[in-house]
Amino acid sequence: MEKHTYKVSLVWTEERKGELTSPELDLKIEVATPPPFDKGIAGIWSPEHLFTASVLSCFMTTFFAIAEHSKLEYENFDCDGIGVLEQIEGNYLITEINLTAQLKIKDLEKKDRALRVLEKSKAACLVTNSIKSTVNLTSNITI
Repeated sequence: MEKHTYKVSLVWTEERKGELTSPELDLKIEVATPPPFDKGIAGIWSPEHLFTASVLSCFMTTFFAIAEHSKLEYENFDCDGIGVLEQIEGNYLITEINLTAQLKIKDLEKKDRALRVLEKSKAACLVTNSIKSTVNLTSNITI
């Protein structure tokens, strides 16, 4: 596979806020220091939110690809993510990300297969494989 690049720019706007843009995308994202930190601002995406969202969105897109390849039929897919920030040896780290996937399938007999596809998706997620945070997956499958 050839290399791919993704260009993102940040412009400081005021206080502890900035704006992320990409020439490849239409949407701009306002980012700021989160409230737990000095002068943090509530209600704005933070690097910690974006880090967690990166894992969550990569897990989703990987699931879609693997489910399609596996011919797994599903009716609905949702996933929540919680990033855990800790201070270890004086450094702040997102030590773990807990994903909770909700998958609705039509056929009870496909439940074990659906669980395998979800686990395979977590293992194949390029963002998860690129970070040192532990990523935990809880899967809830309904019929």
